[in-house]
Amino acid sequence: MGRPPGRTAPTTQNRRVRDAVTAARRVVVKIGSSSLTTATGGLDDGRVDALVDALGSRTADGREVVLVSSGAIAAGLAPLGLSRRPRDLATQQAAASVGQGLLIGRYAAAFARHGRAVGQVLLTVDDVTRRAHYRNAYRTLRKLLDLRAVPIVNENDTVATEEIRFGDNDRLAALVAALVDADLLVLLSDVDALWTGNPSRPGARRIAEVRDESDLAGVDIGGAGRAGVGTGGMVTKVEAARIATGFGIPVVLTSAPQALAALAGEPVGTFFHPSLSRPAARLFWLAHATAPRGRLHLDPGAVAAVVGRRKSLLPAGITAVDGAFTAGDPVDLVDTTGAPVARGLVNYDAVELPGLLGRSTSDLAAALGPAYEREVVHRDDLVLL
Repeated sequence: MGRPPGRTAPTTQNRRVRDAVTAARRVVVKIGSSSLTTATGGLDDGRVDALVDALGSRTADGREVVLVSSGAIAAGLAPLGLSRRPRDLATQQAAASVGQGLLIGRYAAAFARHGRAVGQVLLTVDDVTRRAHYRNAYRTLRKLLDLRAVPIVNENDTVATEEIRFGDNDRLAALVAALVDADLLVLLSDVDALWTGNPSRPGARRIAEVRDESDLAGVDIGGAGRAGVGTGGMVTKVEAARIATGFGIPVVLTSAPQALAALAGEPVGTFFHPSLSRPAARLFWLAHATAPRGRLHLDPGAVAAVVGRRKSLLPAGITAVDGAFTAGDPVDLVDTTGAPVARGLVNYDAVELPGLLGRSTSDLAAALGPAYEREVVHRDDLVLL
């Protein structure tokens, strides 16, 4: 269970902790639908303006802000005559298609008051796991920041091939923070902090800081419940904090009305301490942003080579192949018990691999040509799980 909250007035410890906030030069801020919209589903102009004013104060001194914003589906409900969030994917995508334009237009008008242009960046998993796409996504975000624009990032809901789930943008924000090498991630919610339980119940305590998993022991973070009730939705936010801090990025979790105070380094919300090292960003995406399209079963020698010696995976060490994937797709590498030990981008189609298993690359090159003298998964495209 987390430590008891400190006094309302900033202590020396609080000031030291929040130095990471005030010193951050590049900040990713995520805001959810419920913090931007009215009860009927339309955009709340007052809430949008308050958020933009808080972010505008951050950019006034030349610091960089990337905004990950939900709200496209919610913004599209009223124009389409929908009274509630649809359950089927096609209608969600239609609402997102209408609402995304309204959302970015509203942000553009609000940021113009601060002399800032905005740029819409809609991302899919492929944009950040395939090498060429990943580099292009980074270059686009980097150029927008260089041009003093504010990137407005969202998942490309209109072409999503999997069910759009509430809270996905928490995870997206953590991954974007890693992509742009951010100094800070701020997760804005309709709850003011992480609590040990439902904050409306006696005995619940605000958790001021999370240094490691032990601070979360015994904490009831609930499920993705109704916005504004208890700790509903905290699951995705805590997981996003784990992802970001694992990349060495500190995280502040608080409510949207406290955005200005949080960005100013005041001791609001919950501060998640970062790890001390940062892994390669693209491989970090591979571990946290992708769903495997198949599995490669490894023999003990291949497991030892991949996990123990960080070697590439060769055909000789594979005993079986599951799934229907193509070259460039993410696949899990599993040990003899079926447990995943690594994830990587495969260099062959699934239909090609069965005839290659157990054979050395030199034998394959001699029999099939030099194109087959290559790794199944190169170590540069592989991350241990």
